[in-house]
Amino acid sequence: MDVILLERVESLGAIGDVVKVKNGFARNFLLPQGKALLATEPNRKRFERERANIEARNEKAKAAAAGDAQSIEGAVYVLIRQAGETGQMYGSVSARDIAEAAAAAGHTFERRHVLLNQPIKTIGMHEISIRLHPEVTVKVSVNVARSSDEAERQAKGENVIEANLAADRAQASEQAQELAASAAAANAERGPADD
Repeated sequence: MDVILLERVESLGAIGDVVKVKNGFARNFLLPQGKALLATEPNRKRFERERANIEARNEKAKAAAAGDAQSIEGAVYVLIRQAGETGQMYGSVSARDIAEAAAAAGHTFERRHVLLNQPIKTIGMHEISIRLHPEVTVKVSVNVARSSDEAERQAKGENVIEANLAADRAQASEQAQELAASAAAANAERGPADD
C-alpha cells in the first residue's frame, strides 16, 4: 500500500515522501495515528495544498520538543527494586516505570516516548533514549538499585555487584585462613601422631 507521510517516520521517510508499506502497518498504525494518508490522487492534491501548514505544525512541535529536551537531557532517575546478590532483579523496569520516575522528578513524557527494546532486569546504571519528537531524541540515565545508599554508590561510578562479590570473597578467604590456623593449632596441641 502506498501512503504519503505527514510526519517523519523512522526508517520510512520524511514529510511528503510517498512510501510503500504493508497494509496492516498502514491501517493499524500510520493512518489511525494521522502519520500518513493513502496515496490517492485527491489526497496528493490535498497534501500539496496543506503542505505548508503541515510543515509549520511539525516545526512548532519540533521546537516544543527541543525545549523539553533541554530540561530532560542527561537526567538521572533512581528506581529502587528488589534484586538478588548477583544483581538480577526479581521483576523488571519497564518504559512505564521510567515515565513515572520522570514524572516524579518533574519531567513529563509518555511511556511510548521511552525507547526500551527490552525491560531492564539487572541493577546498575542504564542509558535510555527518549524520543520526544520524530526528530528529537535525548539520553537519560536510569539508576536501578536495591537501596538509596546503593544508588548513591552507583552514581559515583562504583560497581556495587563487583564490590559485594569482592567483599564476600575477602570474607570467605579470611574465614578459610582462620579455619586453617585453628586446625593447625588443634594439631599442634594433640602432638605428633603415633605410628
